[in-house]
Amino acid sequence: MCATFTEDDEGKRVVDADGETVGIIESVEAGTPHVAPDPGVTDTIKSKLGWGEADDETYRLDENNVESVTGDEVRIERF
Repeated sequence: MCATFTEDDEGKRVVDADGETVGIIESVEAGTPHVAPDPGVTDTIKSKLGWGEADDETYRLDENNVESVTGDEVRIERF
């Protein structure tokens, strides 16, 4: 999916294919969402999303990982 993100998307939950919360969109910069990860997100999911060091506060969400966007959440694809 080729999603276009705006400031209106800030605060939306980011969920995986099973509906589990991965994080929250903290900010959108130049159309790119930055996600504050949920503390329970595993290193495996972070790795699949290309999210680096565990001490980063937010991570860029690549639109290639986005399956759908609704009024209150962003669903990422199944890995």
